[in-house]
Amino acid sequence: MEQGLEQGSGMEQSNRAVIPIKFQLPAFSILLPVPAVLRLGLHVIVAALAILMTLISAAAGQEGEGQNSMQDQDALQALPVALAVRVSSTPQRARLVIDLSETSSFAFVSLDEPRRIAVDVRVSGSRARDRGEAAGQGLIKNYEISMIGEDRLRTTLLLSASAQVQQAYVLEPFDDQPARLVVDIIGASDEEFSARVRADREAFLAIAGQKEDAGGNQEGQDLFRAEMDHVSDAPGASKVQSDSRPLILIDPGHGGADGGARSPDGVQEKEITLLFARELREVLIASGRFDVALTREGDVAVMLEERVQLARDNRADLLISLHADSFEDTQIRGASVYIRDEQATDVLDKVLAENENKADLLAGFGLGQSEKSEERLVDILVDLMRREMRRQSFMVGLSIVEQLRQSVRIRRFPMRRADFFVLQSPDVPSILLELGFLSNDLDVRNLKSEQWRKRVADAVARGIGAYFDGNGS
Repeated sequence: MEQGLEQGSGMEQSNRAVIPIKFQLPAFSILLPVPAVLRLGLHVIVAALAILMTLISAAAGQEGEGQNSMQDQDALQALPVALAVRVSSTPQRARLVIDLSETSSFAFVSLDEPRRIAVDVRVSGSRARDRGEAAGQGLIKNYEISMIGEDRLRTTLLLSASAQVQQAYVLEPFDDQPARLVVDIIGASDEEFSARVRADREAFLAIAGQKEDAGGNQEGQDLFRAEMDHVSDAPGASKVQSDSRPLILIDPGHGGADGGARSPDGVQEKEITLLFARELREVLIASGRFDVALTREGDVAVMLEERVQLARDNRADLLISLHADSFEDTQIRGASVYIRDEQATDVLDKVLAENENKADLLAGFGLGQSEKSEERLVDILVDLMRREMRRQSFMVGLSIVEQLRQSVRIRRFPMRRADFFVLQSPDVPSILLELGFLSNDLDVRNLKSEQWRKRVADAVARGIGAYFDGNGS
């Protein structure tokens, strides 16, 4: 219907001609006289612009969501893949190793009912089996693996006894070895485990800004919704609290006129052992839990007897002697650890032949030498001491080998025994670390590499730290 509109109540109708104007809008058409257009035109324009902006905004939003989606996919594809998962266990220790195509971030948590330790690592996928039995019997019964969402692999370790993470770290890929997440676990008291569960739960609640559910442990299943901000433990450091500060005596083999073995291109053993000793000292000091000393600081000769006596005089908690020998078979390569051969000639007999050394050795037991009736007891104590030093030396050697195994090339049978004089201290645990062979080209290249020496020093420091956490006093 085409007609004019009233201009207001009680006023004459306008005599101006009514010109019909037609506006085309997206959803409707109307006919309005010019006066109405003049009044409502601005509103119509604003409305039309609003609709247009809404359409533009929606299109931009869809484009932004698409871009964000593409960015998320790119980020997901950039994550590494879990290649394999291995778990080993003994009554005292356990280890989780996850092989990765590249390094990644991780987190772990202790959970109860039942007792578990769960470990998450950021990956885009996994080639590992979804469950398995731990190699060996001990702290871990079995484990399960599952993808949580698109970017997390969770490994849940079912514990047979209370335990705690001793150290956790990521290794860079090296040579033919992939990147690895390594989590070392040791036994703990029930009180320590419960305290760890509470601390982990409180940390999650603080991050998530939630209150604990009245049901108790429901939020534990979603603990990793918080940021995965765990970082690798410094080599030699530990999550286990300790008030002790062990003294580590590092013995760079050879020195002075005694250059030791020599590579075909002229690298001398005495140079390599001193370089590595300095690297290991820095790593151990940086951990903040050890005092460290060297038997020689420069290119000087130190007699074997002096090296052993330095350890005894300073009451060292560990003597680690460094070497890099050569062999006629140039194919032999890799690191290894020596402890004292139990069948070797016992230098302890020589030590005990000297009354002052004997008195010093037995002083800790409050025994003198004037009472002949005590001689039998002395012999028993000396034998026990000998056995204990051999046991401690074996334990620290095994701990270091386990760390080296994840980091560098080691010999097929890396735990070895020999009659090295430097290992014959009667009251200081002692090992000899063969870093490699100067007769093998690949080992020579590694021994000359600062990166390789740092990697080995880190592994040795972790082994030393694990030994004192689980066995040292």
